Amino acid sequence: MTVADFPIIRIDRLLLRQFVDSDIENVYKGLSDPEIIKYYGVSYKTLEDTKAQMRFFSDLEKEGTGIWWAVCSLDNKTFYGAGGLNSLSKEHKKAEIGFWLLKEFWGQGVMIEVMPVICNYGFDNLGLHRIEGLVETDNLNCKNAMKKLDFKHEGTMRDCEIKNGKFISLDIYAKLRSE
Repeated sequence: MTVADFPIIRIDRLLLRQFVDSDIENVYKGLSDPEIIKYYGVSYKTLEDTKAQMRFFSDLEKEGTGIWWAVCSLDNKTFYGAGGLNSLSKEHKKAEIGFWLLKEFWGQGVMIEVMPVICNYGFDNLGLHRIEGLVETDNLNCKNAMKKLDFKHEGTMRDCEIKNGKFISLDIYAKLRSE
């Protein structure tokens, strides 16, 4: 996918656009903050290390394994966070959804506004049948959001990963195209 055909999505008060190099400072701000990364799968200690995340976003597009957007204000002056689809399987017509926001935008309904748009893009433009969300069992805010977004809780993978030297469990949520 090239910059020319990367989908830019405008909704009520938000803009979803491709990441640009200058976003690295905001990505670092988010993915180095202990409160934001508490339940997130990656974190970075330096701005230099954050280049790996920027490559991740770019590689998703190049390899056809997903798509992530920078979530910004409509005028593109305020960066709120990021959201998208990864682990895309064309064979099984499914992908995993992910999302994070800078703390100053928590509780403002950004996630509830953006997640359906990302899901619709996956179903309508990528031909997905299933979108999954893997949520750490202790992440009550995200679990509540998944329920509000009509994702169905399918079960819990108990002690399935090690994070910070401790086992964590993941709740599996999914939404099917037909729902």
